[in-house]
Amino acid sequence: MKTKIFCLTAILILCLAAAAQEKPEQLAQPPAESWLALVDAGKYAESWDQAAQLFRTSVTKEQWASKIRAARDPLGKVLSRKLKSANYTKTLPGVPDGEYVVIQYETSFEHKQSAVETITPMLDKDGTWRVAGYFIR
Repeated sequence: MKTKIFCLTAILILCLAAAAQEKPEQLAQPPAESWLALVDAGKYAESWDQAAQLFRTSVTKEQWASKIRAARDPLGKVLSRKLKSANYTKTLPGVPDGEYVVIQYETSFEHKQSAVETITPMLDKDGTWRVAGYFIR
């Protein structure tokens, strides 16, 4: 019986240790994809609400909605999105040092067959990954 409890305890400790060792790239991707889902659905004001503090202090909700509507609406619906890369960094040009993950997706839209979306989540002050930047090429 003691051996079974020891084995179960050891397995639990290993699982917790593995979870604690998730890389920033892995931790930042789900919130980035949830945020992209808001943008894909045309919920631009909600995407601003869910963005990082840095994002929200650099652009008003109205400015963001106007800019993203002008950029995204002409492209039409997303047909496919495939992860191209995800890179963790502590420095990026034009923003304070912090913890960032630059994620790129190869995306196909209704009216633009090939695009690269770059979304940059950052670790916000409360320890939550939130989007601090978004660009389409």
